[in-house]
Amino acid sequence: MSTQKTSITFSRRSFMKTSSLAGGGLIIGFNLFNACKPNAKPSIDLAKLNYNDFNAFIKIADNGAVTIFSPNPEVGQGVKTSMPMIIAEELDVAWKDVYVKQGVLDTNNYTRQVAGGSQSIRFGWDALRETGATARQMLINAAAARWGVDPSECTTSEGVISNAAGETLSYGEVVNEAANLEIPEDVTLKEVKDYKIIGSNVTNVDIDKIVKGENLYGFDFKTEGMLIACVMRPPAFGQKLESFDDADAKAVDGVTEVLRFGDKIAVLAKDTWSAMKGKKALKAEWKTDTKLESTEDHDKLLLGLLDGNKFETLREDGDIKKAFAQADEVLERTYESPFLPHNCLEPMNFYANVTPDKIHLVGPIQTPEGTAKHIAEVLERDFEDVHLEMTRIGGGFGRRLYGDFAVEAAEISNKAKKPVKVVFSREDDMADGIYRPAIKYRIKAAVKDGKITGYHLKEAAINSNMYGLIPNFFPAGAIENYQVDVANYKSNITTGAWRAPYTNFLAFAEQNFFDELAEMMEVDKIQLRLDLLQKVKGTTDERIQYSPERMEIVIKTAVEKSGWGTKPEGVYQGFVNYYCHNSHVAEVADVVLENGQPVVKKITCVVDCGIVINPLGALNQIEGGIIDGIGHSMYGDFTFQDGVPQSVNFDKYRLIRMKEAPIVETHMIKNEFSPTGLGEPTLPPAGAAIANAFKAATGKRLYNQPFSKYPDLLTGPEKEIIG
Repeated sequence: MSTQKTSITFSRRSFMKTSSLAGGGLIIGFNLFNACKPNAKPSIDLAKLNYNDFNAFIKIADNGAVTIFSPNPEVGQGVKTSMPMIIAEELDVAWKDVYVKQGVLDTNNYTRQVAGGSQSIRFGWDALRETGATARQMLINAAAARWGVDPSECTTSEGVISNAAGETLSYGEVVNEAANLEIPEDVTLKEVKDYKIIGSNVTNVDIDKIVKGENLYGFDFKTEGMLIACVMRPPAFGQKLESFDDADAKAVDGVTEVLRFGDKIAVLAKDTWSAMKGKKALKAEWKTDTKLESTEDHDKLLLGLLDGNKFETLREDGDIKKAFAQADEVLERTYESPFLPHNCLEPMNFYANVTPDKIHLVGPIQTPEGTAKHIAEVLERDFEDVHLEMTRIGGGFGRRLYGDFAVEAAEISNKAKKPVKVVFSREDDMADGIYRPAIKYRIKAAVKDGKITGYHLKEAAINSNMYGLIPNFFPAGAIENYQVDVANYKSNITTGAWRAPYTNFLAFAEQNFFDELAEMMEVDKIQLRLDLLQKVKGTTDERIQYSPERMEIVIKTAVEKSGWGTKPEGVYQGFVNYYCHNSHVAEVADVVLENGQPVVKKITCVVDCGIVINPLGALNQIEGGIIDGIGHSMYGDFTFQDGVPQSVNFDKYRLIRMKEAPIVETHMIKNEFSPTGLGEPTLPPAGAAIANAFKAATGKRLYNQPFSKYPDLLTGPEKEIIG
């Protein structure tokens, strides 16, 4: 299959005509004035329709209305829209006739009900197409039987079946017969050229409810008799509960109960405010059985690991010792990043009602199956007793892969014998997080006769190291002597996945390093990357994860679309290319100096993620990833003192502001490869792109994040905002 060197181009400006809104990405694809039109078509009462279930994904009513269930958690990445689009395409129905519902946890009929790693569409692509195509074939078979013709003589279009004689039947007219037919084993899938829904801009299926503030999210969920639980947890990582006094908490109006579970105390109340007030009134004593860690300790520990010799080697090609011994020049640099919280717009929350018959769970979770199994294990119940319903998620970024808050809800409900919803405050959310681990990288390259002959990457991280695929990303395979070593320090501080795990900082380190390496070698920065890719073409190394051919196309397209090297005086550019989550990305940052400080004005982004299901949704993911990547590279910092987080709300934790978000111009490479990840791949390169542009503008190279640690980059306005 050939890769076409064509691209679909988007710019935020094409969706927004008001320049004052150009800094934000929250209302792309949404027209406020159209949304307020009074003559909106009334919605159909789906509960009153006569449905036939084709499978766990599809219901078709006798009036032709189609309900498609989206199985995976919706975290804002758009799968509740895009997954049904795939089914509807192969089912061959008009999108206007489709109604979408969130599926529940169903391990019998669904697989991989997970939102993580940008893998939902990639893993669901073939299965979802076959699901729609199978139902379509059954409908055709039913119509053919009624007409007494061969199914091969029948065609479909937007929910209508036709035969060679010109007769037609709607899906609704044959749905009853079709639902009782034998399921065909082999079905024909559409060719890309015949797609009507896939590749078209489709508005988020929940947008009306989101705008109206209707019940969608975990925080919205409520049932009669439900109590709100706020939990007091150890104030420092490494502490345990010694004792507590709940007299003042119980005296708060609305508080119904205070109970201990493990090293935590739950305050149950009739409403959220009373529960929070009761929690503040608690008095507790804590004990410390281990050293309470501080950021200063971590810095020394990680540097000690990099300087030491206790590493696990994840990939080893050739002989790096020989390469460095024979080198004409050697470049070695160290890069460091801090812990980061997730800061989801919707803090953690979950509902549980544990009864002898059933464990009923409702809430925002990225891993419903794993969480349900964990809860069953903790409560010593059968997994079959658990019924879990997923709400829409107000941000996940990896935090909701970990169901600790759902387990808390189940434990509290089990002890209280009442339905309970655990609610985190913003302070709870940031102080009791599962953070991105602090990491340091040391990269060393050997140059001989003008060629890179050796490359050694060392990682030192808190708790866990990069997963096994990353050492096979670029530049693996392009350098003969190549080695990746990792080491970690086991900490009391909980860490885990944070949007684009590990690559979120590794991309900055490596691509920053490549720019500096090109400067040392006195070669063109982009040509250096292209030359390395040439060495990988035709490789038989099955470990290599990226495609040099596809990466070359995104690089050349980014050079062309960004006007690389042709900008007027005063505009400085930084380039980066990266592969992660199965997608290839190149980004170019345009930076100018304002009052002596570098300011990011524009990012040109080129993405090869295979077939684009919903370009409008894809654009949101691409822009969101870039802005998130810029914001955390510039400002994200999170420190600990004696086990206590030092930033527990946004008065001290700096996020990017709307006015600081640059224009993002997006180009998607058009080809017929199966879809790959898109929620994460544009975030990792963003920090490197602006760092390389900052170097061009200021002459100073950055090695640590956040860049706000460099006072000559961010002064003045920062003091006004933070105080």
